[in-house]
Amino acid sequence: MRVTVLPDAAAATAAAAAWIAGALREDLATRGAGCCAFSGGSTPRAMLAALGTASLDWSRLQVFQVDERVAPPGDAARNLDALRGGLTALPPRQLHAMPVEAADLEAAAREYAVLLARHAGTPARLDLVHLGLGDDGHTASLFAGDAACARTDADVAITGLQRGYRRMTLTRVALARARRRVWLVCGADKAAALAVLLRDGDRGRDESRERGAASGDGDNDEGGGAPRAVRHPAPGPAGSVAAAIAQPGDLLFADAAAAREVR
Repeated sequence: MRVTVLPDAAAATAAAAAWIAGALREDLATRGAGCCAFSGGSTPRAMLAALGTASLDWSRLQVFQVDERVAPPGDAARNLDALRGGLTALPPRQLHAMPVEAADLEAAAREYAVLLARHAGTPARLDLVHLGLGDDGHTASLFAGDAACARTDADVAITGLQRGYRRMTLTRVALARARRRVWLVCGADKAAALAVLLRDGDRGRDESRERGAASGDGDNDEGGGAPRAVRHPAPGPAGSVAAAIAQPGDLLFADAAAAREVR
């Protein structure tokens, strides 16, 4: 993982937004369209607002959610409002909200996976995924011990009750297939989790490469070719879900407070 540490959260979010804008321009230039997904939480709000001012042909972009809390429309817990408020130049029909208001959440997750595949191919391969990091090491809405974290048979899953909410989330396999993953981690409360992510993520990738070399499998590429098999170590009790998802080519922006325990 390539790590860029900036002095503060404002600098980190601005750098992440600028990098994402450049990556999306490249996708539009090479493939004519782009398909990306953004995580929720408080940290990305400023990043999304900065990205929303970027000079992009928004008419050729499809935007999905990485995760969403099961809550009523307009609830402060919803991630969707930050996307709508930040990406104001994106045509509304091209922002694909997770259907967390559905009566049958499992069926709604399957429908969202179908929608994702319609725009990102089968199997769905997003051009870019933005990820964050919880103070407990979770990313997206994948929490250690939750059944959704172990799902490899679906691209979208429903979690159990986590921090007061059930959630809809992209799964580990959907995140792994993305051409690019960019992480944004800010705040002193994330310092311990970030240290674990970088330590265990590197260790897990080394073990995965050794197994891949023996079996002929390897990490997925960042280019336009077909994704190859990606093996992830399962997060242990003291490990990090994020560390099990991170891959060598990922880019991570952090502020100095979050990176204070990184060696």
